[in-house]
Amino acid sequence: MTERREQGGRGEPILEVRDLVKHFPLTQGVFFKRQIGAVKAVDGISFDLYPGETLGIVGESGCGKSTVAKLLMNLEQPTSGTIRYKGEDITRLSGRALKAVRRNIQMVFQDPYTSLNPRMTVGDIVGEPFDIHPEAAPKGDRRRRVQELLDVVGLNPEYINRYPHQFSGGQRQRIGIARGLALRPEVIVADEPVSALDVSVQAQVVNLMERLQDEFGLSYMFIAHDLSIVRHISDRVGVMYLGKMAEIGTDEQIYEHPTHPYTQALLSAVPVPDPESEGKRERIVLEGDVPSPANPPSGCRFRTRCWKAQQRCADEVPLLAVPTLFEGSGSGAAHPSACHFAEERAAVVAA
Repeated sequence: MTERREQGGRGEPILEVRDLVKHFPLTQGVFFKRQIGAVKAVDGISFDLYPGETLGIVGESGCGKSTVAKLLMNLEQPTSGTIRYKGEDITRLSGRALKAVRRNIQMVFQDPYTSLNPRMTVGDIVGEPFDIHPEAAPKGDRRRRVQELLDVVGLNPEYINRYPHQFSGGQRQRIGIARGLALRPEVIVADEPVSALDVSVQAQVVNLMERLQDEFGLSYMFIAHDLSIVRHISDRVGVMYLGKMAEIGTDEQIYEHPTHPYTQALLSAVPVPDPESEGKRERIVLEGDVPSPANPPSGCRFRTRCWKAQQRCADEVPLLAVPTLFEGSGSGAAHPSACHFAEERAAVVAA
């Protein structure tokens, strides 16, 4: 365990998310539109992010991961719920107050090919935050600051006058990371920052982010669908399914002691390099498709694909709580899981 992981998660949370909901209205009609339903992209999730910690968020496409990222950045307004940064509810902020908070919470986007303006030089892209927050760097010092940022992320400072099309995908993502670091934020929301990159480049970018976290004391919310990458970089992991948090715990708890059936199914699909271990492992194949977020199942969202489902699963929404098998046990495997019939199940996954 690294020094960063030993320190992460201590003290008061830097971000507190409570009962966060985001519903997108479905309308009908051309001139006189009326709402006929809603896409329940995020439907009541809660979690904390601590100073110096990396919280990984995983789940299938469409589960609401990226919507959570946009809500944290105030790029979308929540339907209900609160997002507190150092105790202050940022969902109620606007104008100068919101601008000040955004300086401390920055984002690294998924696609390095579309998140950089092709008409701007690298110097203009990385230095743009200084135009929005001029107090962060004197005008005569910006070129030097931009070159320092390029050097920090492993790029030649002399590339300052080049354009995005002159860089590879991995280099473009480094430019996006440099832009995110420009204002010296405390929190970085990384929305699948390596999913568009080759496997070898993914490792380089993840290692860079870990080094920067140690150097600048950053807190990460790292969104991804690759479970191996999430385990490598995360201190804690939250598993989302259809707008809900299915399970949350330390990386060891989630990967070695998963209690939610959905988490168990996800981990059973992760390839293992050892053929002997792979042959002995039980594979869980889920039946059916992911339900529509516009019309999710009653009770437990996962019940239509779950082999443990009973009538209670349709009648009651399971709470995100420590399963009864761990209550009072003091076990290090105890962590919240949103399942009426959660049980411990060993999972062998790739390191």
